[in-house]
Amino acid sequence: MAPSAMSRSNDWTKSLSDAQPVPYWLDDPGRPRPQPALTGAETCDLLVVGGGYSGLWTALIAKERDPGRDVVLLEGREVGWAASGRNGGFCAASLTHGLSNGLTRWPDEIHKLEELGARNLDAIETAVARHSLDCDFERTGEIDVATEPYQAAELKDWYEEIRGKGLADGVEYLDADAVREQVDSPTFRAGLWDRRGVAMLNPAKLAWNLKRACLDLGVRVYENTPALTLKPYGAGMAVRTPYGGVRARTVALGTNIFPSLVKRVRPYTVPVYDYALMTEPLTDGQLASIGWRGRQGLGDSANQFHYFRLSSDNRILWGGYDAIYPYGGRVRAEYDDRPETYAKLAGHFFTCFPQLEDVRFTHAWGGAIDTCSRFSAFFGTAHQGKVAYAAGYTGLGVGATRFGAEVMLDLLSGERTERTELEMVRRKPLPFPPEPFAWTGIALTKWSLARADAQGGRRNLWLRAMDKLGLGFDS
Repeated sequence: MAPSAMSRSNDWTKSLSDAQPVPYWLDDPGRPRPQPALTGAETCDLLVVGGGYSGLWTALIAKERDPGRDVVLLEGREVGWAASGRNGGFCAASLTHGLSNGLTRWPDEIHKLEELGARNLDAIETAVARHSLDCDFERTGEIDVATEPYQAAELKDWYEEIRGKGLADGVEYLDADAVREQVDSPTFRAGLWDRRGVAMLNPAKLAWNLKRACLDLGVRVYENTPALTLKPYGAGMAVRTPYGGVRARTVALGTNIFPSLVKRVRPYTVPVYDYALMTEPLTDGQLASIGWRGRQGLGDSANQFHYFRLSSDNRILWGGYDAIYPYGGRVRAEYDDRPETYAKLAGHFFTCFPQLEDVRFTHAWGGAIDTCSRFSAFFGTAHQGKVAYAAGYTGLGVGATRFGAEVMLDLLSGERTERTELEMVRRKPLPFPPEPFAWTGIALTKWSLARADAQGGRRNLWLRAMDKLGLGFDS
C-alpha cells in the first residue's frame, strides 16, 4: 500500500506535528499505580518472571487450577509497560501466526491447532466476563485485504484451498465491492473476513486488569523488581533480585524478547522493532466517509504489511510495514522512536484513506517484538523440569500467550496433555546465527520481501531457499 503521490509528503508530515512519542494505550490517566518492589526474601510454590501477558496469564491460570498454590510474580518495571501494553490490540485465535504459517509447518495437526486456538480465544472471552476485565473487548473478526490485483487472485485461491481442507469455517471471501462495503478505501480489491477468529481490545487495559485479577486471587505481585539470576536451590530454584530474592519449587519464564534467564534459549529469538500511529478521534462525518460499521481489524496482504483498527473512541491505529532489526539484536529504548518510519506510515495512511486528509495523529511509538525463525511460539523446560519457558510469539501474542501459559503449567506439572503432545510444542525453531550473519540474513530477507511486493509477489532465489529450509519468511 505504498503511496503514489509523493508530492503530498509535506502534508503527511504536518499531520504528525502534534504526535506524542508515547504509546497511546499507556498514555492513560487511569493507569494503575505499580505494586511495591520486593525487599527481602520470599518463598512460593510457583514463581512467575515477567509481568506481560505470558506471566499474567500463567499466574492467573495457576491460581484457577489450584487456588491453594502459592504464586509470586516479578516484573522488572511495570506490568504491561512493554509489548503487552503497546501492541495493536488484535487478539487472534491463531496459535501459529496465521493459518498459512501453521498449515505449512504442521499440516498433520493443523486442525487440532485451529481447534485449540478457537477454544483459547473463547476462554479469553470467558475470562473477560468472569474477572470483569475492562479492556474494550470486541469480537469483531478481522479482514485481510488485497491492495494489488495479484493479491486479490492469491486471496481467492487461498480461500478455495482452505475451503477444500475444511479450514474455512467462519471465513468469507469478499470481492472489491463487498470489501469496500465493509470499509471504504480506493485501494481495496478483495478481502477475506474471519468473522470470529479475532477480537479487538485495549492491550494496556487487558494487562492492568489481569494484574488486578491476579491480586484478587492472592498472587503476590512485585513490580520494579528485575530477576537477576536463576540457580538451583535444594529441591527447587532461587532467583536473586536487587533487594532480595525468591525461592520457589517451580519457575515460569515469560520474559519473551528480554534476555532469558536460561541462556541456551537466547539464540532462538531476536528483536524486531515495529511502529504505529494513532489518529485523533474521528468525527461522525469522517467515520461515515469510510464506513467501518463492523469495527473489524484489518491487515493488508503485502509482505511488508499494515495492520489497522478502530479504538473504542473511534481513533484509527495504523501500524506495521517497517520491521527494523538492530545490529547485534540489542533492545534499547532509543529504538522505540523512529520519525522516518512515522512519516512513511502517515503517507501510506492517507493513500489508503484519502477521504481523511484532514485527520491528525496524536501518538506515534514503537517497540521490540520477540521474533523466532518459525514466527510462532516455542516452549521448553530447564533444570530437570523445574523451569518452563515460552517465547517467540512474533507480534501475535495477545491471544496465544494464554495458550503458552497453559503449556508452561502443563510442562511444570509433568502432565501429558493434548497441548504437550503437539509437535509444535515438542520441537523448537532453528536458532539465529551469530553476527554478522544474523544481520546480513535479516537485511537480505527484508530487501527480498520488498522486492517481491514490487514485482507481483514473485519470490526471488533467497526467499525460495528460506522456504525450503522451513524458515518461510512471508510476512
